[in-house]
Amino acid sequence: MKSFEHSISPSTVLELFADYAVCLVAAMAVESLLHARSVGHAGVSLALSGVTLPEVLAPALFPLLFAVAGVYRNSDLMGSLRLRVRRVLLAVALGSGIGYLALHARLGDDHALALTAGTLPLIAIGSIGIRRLAYAVRGARMGARRVLVIGTGDEARAVSREITATGRTIVGYFRAGPPASTDAAPALGAPVFAAGLTVDEIVQQQRVHEVVVALRDRRGAAVPMDQLLACRSLGVAVLDVAGFFERAKGEVPVDSLSASWLVYGHGFEQGLARTLLKRVADLLGAAILLVLAAPIMLLTALAIRVDSPGEVIFRQERVGLAGRRFMCLKFRSMRSDAEQDGKARWAVRNDARVTRVGGVIRKLRIDELPQLINVLRGEMSLVGPRPERQCFIDQLQVVIPYYAIRHSVKPGLTGWAQVRYRYGASVDDARRKHQFDLYYVKNHSLLLDLQVLMETVSVVLFGEGAQ
Repeated sequence: MKSFEHSISPSTVLELFADYAVCLVAAMAVESLLHARSVGHAGVSLALSGVTLPEVLAPALFPLLFAVAGVYRNSDLMGSLRLRVRRVLLAVALGSGIGYLALHARLGDDHALALTAGTLPLIAIGSIGIRRLAYAVRGARMGARRVLVIGTGDEARAVSREITATGRTIVGYFRAGPPASTDAAPALGAPVFAAGLTVDEIVQQQRVHEVVVALRDRRGAAVPMDQLLACRSLGVAVLDVAGFFERAKGEVPVDSLSASWLVYGHGFEQGLARTLLKRVADLLGAAILLVLAAPIMLLTALAIRVDSPGEVIFRQERVGLAGRRFMCLKFRSMRSDAEQDGKARWAVRNDARVTRVGGVIRKLRIDELPQLINVLRGEMSLVGPRPERQCFIDQLQVVIPYYAIRHSVKPGLTGWAQVRYRYGASVDDARRKHQFDLYYVKNHSLLLDLQVLMETVSVVLFGEGAQ
């Protein structure tokens, strides 16, 4: 499934609807059983007559909580089945409280308690079963996906690691051009096919589903374009390195990227309608969040004032849309003399300059809440690449290709990089985060923004990384 150019895994969509179906059937079954007992009948009837719209929509609470808890996240941070099961149980526990309060207001204490107590075990068992089934099916399906890699060098090695990590099968490597100085194939235990075979012949003989062109230089005779075209005519997917990682990891690898790929490829849609819709969403979202977060912001301000001397609000110049500078607002989390010598420094994990209160609010992202005012002013968006200081931009754009592209959209309070990558405080971390930011700039949409916002809740609640 796609929203604009951002892909959503069909298996994720199926999991979501399966969770909703489990919750709906569980609620209807328990309600039917309670009704049968109250009138003296045995058995369970799932008659749909008389079912109201609220009763149909109410079970959607649990898939929503699963999404907030990160159950549907498709990232390295959520690769473990055990971790997903724990998140399911946590979401069910939270949903029990919310569900009971809602049912109590409508049905009364006894019936609400019975319905909640009867439904939740069924939801937990059913949702855990869905996770286990999804992992088994995904593993079988991925294992059946057979991939041919064009190339045997460093790019092929990087692609191979990701292919094997996702459970796909590498049938082998096709050496294009002269032999590479470092041959990845033997180290990974897959064959390099004989030079006399063409790519399309290998595809047919090995029943290949996908071809990945893992070459830095694809010009000239290095890539047999006529053979790749023959593969496409057979219905086999053909991807380059950038396209492969964009689809598989939600990032665009800058080292394997060419300007022509960005120019002629899809994405980078701006448009007046999309811009206006995003602005309206930012205004509504920022206003609602400011009202909800006001008590937390007030307590934070008091704690900062008591904890250490200095201003409560920290103002720092950052670079935004089209390179325009603005004053970014944050709750002060460091000592007031953190940069008294005037030299800009990367913030690092366990930074000695961070105050006691600062350590807490940075971990929970509370220090970023004043930026909701930047959003209302139009200087930032709720979702986008994090704004950076000009001195760091001058440094990073020299060593990171296409770094300036991030300024084609407004910076965000949170972003795709923040929910996809761990805490980073180096040039290498900035490079990796830029690859996620580049994916966002290329594929941004309201659905992607909503996904980022929901995953941000998971990141904050479970301490997955920090900015």
